[in-house]
Amino acid sequence: MSTSPHISWKNYLTLCKPNVVLEMLFTAVVGMLLAVPGMPPLDTVLYSTVGIALAASSAAAINHFIDRKADAQMSRTENRPLPKGALTATNVMVFAVVLGISSMLLLTLMVNVLTAVLTFLSLFGYAVVYTLYLKRATPQNIVIGGAFGATPPLLGWCAMSNTVHPYALLLMLIIFVWTPPHFWALAIARREEYAKVNIPMLPVTHGIEFTRLQILLYTVLLLIVSLLPYLTGMSGVIYLAAALPLGLVFIYLAVLMMRTKSNKTAMQTFAYSIIYITVLFAVLLVDHYFLFTL
Repeated sequence: MSTSPHISWKNYLTLCKPNVVLEMLFTAVVGMLLAVPGMPPLDTVLYSTVGIALAASSAAAINHFIDRKADAQMSRTENRPLPKGALTATNVMVFAVVLGISSMLLLTLMVNVLTAVLTFLSLFGYAVVYTLYLKRATPQNIVIGGAFGATPPLLGWCAMSNTVHPYALLLMLIIFVWTPPHFWALAIARREEYAKVNIPMLPVTHGIEFTRLQILLYTVLLLIVSLLPYLTGMSGVIYLAAALPLGLVFIYLAVLMMRTKSNKTAMQTFAYSIIYITVLFAVLLVDHYFLFTL
């Protein structure tokens, strides 16, 4: 197989799912900053961020490897490096292993062992437990597997404190509850592709109406969970003033999905879910540093 260095570089970057990893890193860095009253040590932030990024990229590459046959049959994924033949399965697994080992070494030597262990469990959980087993075993795949994808703020907090703090678990809970309505909105729009490759996503196994109802219920639960940082004293009124309208808009879109029953609305909900989690975590930071300066 012959590819130019430029094309090869792009293919390896694609394996890392950079858009997904960047969002994960953002929540991890928020966890790091919330873990301390002022600014954390910049060198620890750098080592932690790179280590978590390498682990997340390794998990993403393994996901490409395991899903390569299904990806080849889905229009959304048919142009990924493995289906289009730009890289071999061996290329991908060697890349994933190198990234994974590098991550563990960096986190163990430069951050702390607890963060390395938790990061490895997250990597293994997403890449193997979710992708290899849960994804094809149950329509609750994204709910159970979502626990592994919700760990970045916990990892970031742990990197700074070397402890599993209740507030860090609360941040993880927010992402855990956010994940099903986020992903199921996309799954509704892409249900035919999932059905074609026998992946039992909820819209495929239980129908679109049931999935829309579940999205609505989860957005209501998410609003309640998102208020916990304020109710527990972790955050103040700045956070509350943002969390309430953000959550209500999410619920409104879920209701709109039940009324309009269109893929367009589902994709709008999916897009908003990304804005929601990004803004929510950004406001956590604004609130944190505003309180610190008082």
